[in-house]
Amino acid sequence: MDDDYFAQMLRALYSANDERLREKYHRSLPFADGLFDRWERARRLGFGAGASIYNSALVFGEVQVGENTWVGPNTILDGSGGKLSIGSFCSVSAGVHIYTHDSVLWALSGGIKEFRQADIAIGDSVYIGSQSMIALGVSIGSRCVIAANSFVNRDIPEGTVVAGSPAKSIGWVEGHGDSVHIHYGIKSDL
Repeated sequence: MDDDYFAQMLRALYSANDERLREKYHRSLPFADGLFDRWERARRLGFGAGASIYNSALVFGEVQVGENTWVGPNTILDGSGGKLSIGSFCSVSAGVHIYTHDSVLWALSGGIKEFRQADIAIGDSVYIGSQSMIALGVSIGSRCVIAANSFVNRDIPEGTVVAGSPAKSIGWVEGHGDSVHIHYGIKSDL
């Protein structure tokens, strides 16, 4: 098989799959994200039942993901510096980066200091907005909201809504199931 023929076959496969996705789901995805099954990839990675992860997501090291958790496109789940644990029913939006290590002090010291490494634990029913970054050593409680473009560099208690860089509390989550609500402001304002 020559290169031109192979390229034609790939283009034909992409076009047919793209048309199918647009008809069925009203979406057009990059080749790999549209071609490969997100749920099958999650099963191969040992994630919980019903979890899914886009093909464009990068996974390094020790990463555990619970049931029915969605990991969006262009994310990085980097458990290479410690254990990364994400609970069930979480939503990890497009472009989220989660790192269990950093090389800041190593770089600043001219290579004298070691890379820092620490585990990250994210509870159940957590929403992490697009383009957010979670730093090493952080623990995020269950039922939290991390707003888009946030930098989380400290622990977030259960039921907290945070936003910003660095992320600060801007509200809280109340209730469970179909009676869950997000409140903005400071709890003592009530």
